[in-house]
Amino acid sequence: MRAVVQRSQAARVEVSGQVVGRIQFGLVILVGVDASDTMDDVRYLGNKILGLRIFGDNQGKMNLDVRQVGGQALMISQFTLCGDARQGRRPSFIAAATPELGRQLFDQLVVDIANQGISVATGQFGADMQVHLINDGPVTILLDSRKQF
Repeated sequence: MRAVVQRSQAARVEVSGQVVGRIQFGLVILVGVDASDTMDDVRYLGNKILGLRIFGDNQGKMNLDVRQVGGQALMISQFTLCGDARQGRRPSFIAAATPELGRQLFDQLVVDIANQGISVATGQFGADMQVHLINDGPVTILLDSRKQF
């Protein structure tokens, strides 16, 4: 399971011109589910996201996590994060989970993060979405439950 985590001042996601999710301050989290992912990957990624100390403290140092600053999360499923572009020019998505497994594990990750007191908004699973955000910093962190990077 992979995630791109961006610190954001504000963000929203739209489907067909309609806002389906919005946050004021916190994290925008793009999530890709691999075909071999399990609940262990969900737990690992959830703990890692919640523990990321990427918000500034009183001295401006990145020492605080999203819970400590009262931030929110906008979570968006993005199967293309499991794409492999090492050969040729067209990425292969063979490693991506089926829509059923992807939705199940993504939804569980959303629940796990919300259960930690974070206000969570989401995109629409499987839809063509437009994501608008103000990336604060910019701060962008790449996570992989298999620790490939």
